[in-house]
Amino acid sequence: MSTAVRDRGRWRPALDRPALAALLLGLAGLGYRLVLTLLTVPVSNSDEATFGLAALHIAEGREHPIFLYGQRYMGMAEAYLAAPLVAVAGPSWPVLRLPVLALWALFVFLAYRLTRRICAPWFAVLVVGLLALGPERVLRDQLQAVGGRPEVKPAVLAILLVAVGLADGRVRSRPLAAGAAGLLAGLAVWSDWLIVPYLAAAVLLLAWVLRRELLGWCGAALAAGFAVGAVPLIVDSLRASPGQDSLSVVRRISGEAGAAPPLAGRLRGGLLEGVPLATGLCPAGGCARWQQWFGVAYPVLLVAAAVLALVAYRRAAAGPAGDRVGPAAQLALVAGAASTLAAYVRSPLAATDPLNNARYLSVLQLSLPVVLWPLWVAARHVWRGPAGAAGRLAGASATAALAGLAATALAATGLFVAGLGPLRVEERQARQLADVVRRAGLRAVYGEYWTCNRLVFETAEEVLCGVLDGRLMPGQNRYRPYWRQVALADRPGYVLVAGSPADRRLRELLGPRAGAALRAEVGRYRVYHPETAVRPWR
Repeated sequence: MSTAVRDRGRWRPALDRPALAALLLGLAGLGYRLVLTLLTVPVSNSDEATFGLAALHIAEGREHPIFLYGQRYMGMAEAYLAAPLVAVAGPSWPVLRLPVLALWALFVFLAYRLTRRICAPWFAVLVVGLLALGPERVLRDQLQAVGGRPEVKPAVLAILLVAVGLADGRVRSRPLAAGAAGLLAGLAVWSDWLIVPYLAAAVLLLAWVLRRELLGWCGAALAAGFAVGAVPLIVDSLRASPGQDSLSVVRRISGEAGAAPPLAGRLRGGLLEGVPLATGLCPAGGCARWQQWFGVAYPVLLVAAAVLALVAYRRAAAGPAGDRVGPAAQLALVAGAASTLAAYVRSPLAATDPLNNARYLSVLQLSLPVVLWPLWVAARHVWRGPAGAAGRLAGASATAALAGLAATALAATGLFVAGLGPLRVEERQARQLADVVRRAGLRAVYGEYWTCNRLVFETAEEVLCGVLDGRLMPGQNRYRPYWRQVALADRPGYVLVAGSPADRRLRELLGPRAGAALRAEVGRYRVYHPETAVRPWR
């Protein structure tokens, strides 16, 4: 990736052309995301606010949560990473998102390093260029502190790089490297169970590389590292009542998805919507037909990538392990993508709500290098050497597919940037709402789920909010102390979306007093402060 050159008696690293091109593309993607982070784009929401409030509590020493408040399976790594920044700069959306942005930069760097090692340098540049782009659906997983995916993707790539380095002898301290890989694996399992298929493939590759050392110091270091990384899970399992540990909760949630729709509907939602959305080829509102082509090609490319990896492995079988680990790592990424996609397509959510649930396929970005590798190989073959008519046709088709993929991703990103206006308006209205509530002297209010924790974080807990459902009954209160504190208020306020079921129900209960209770309207929100509390559940 780099060479050393002498500069007035000193040695300094010099990047080769692929590394320099990848650096420039990566910096462009980082700058793009930094601007969006400072603008709070994508817009904030109450899920993200819950992580922000946890970071505030951690910074103040009030709480040390293992899992997201009210959800016993999503790790809180992002809250712990943001806590030092919150302690210094106070709670804000950019401060909360900066660690997630750093995790994205680490992910792209590791993706480049791994792709260069197991594929080709200029192909790694292409991968970085595609990862640098991003419409809203992709950016939500890359910039919002909503748990799990931003930290587990770099962890998997790092484990694969450790395995490659151990196989080709570039890693000096093998037990230390094995221990570090185990630590990352344990942390990844705690952060997000969604990564388990990829993590299993990566750890199996590492175990294959260390197969003669698993009974020695390397095996002990690997197991010890995993145990340390998984300490939060171990502590939770010891403390949780029967059936309330994270694994049991995940199993229960998976079983509550309901009856599975026909396979055709799940395949259509998973491949034609989920894959292009997760890859950054579509806007968040859904994929047009011309953007769905990659979903159709995806399983074909996975099979082609597996065949190429098996052929390369067989050719290197007589050589040292360092020559075989590259194809083996490719197979690990193919297995991770295939397992993740199969698990998603089995879920009814793939058919019933593919737009909102495409986030569960965001980890497929890990396999982007191997999925595109067959296209690169076909294109490179036709341009570098003589080929027959069939070869030229295949090479031209592969070149067109790569160009089409880049053009589609660029178009989706451009459409997103061109439509930032409404998102900025929505975010400004959320901040104006917080200011209005504070100026009205309200310190305890009720609201709907997507209003409450966002409002609490915007006001740095100056305003506390209890969650109500559409019937003005207790809703999903992730942090129960807020509900209890608001319940003590003699005259709470109500912050509701105008025209929502909760707003209509409140006005019905207030009757003629509804007009007098209305204090302000901010965008799509209404702020009420009735003379007496409206608590129909009592």
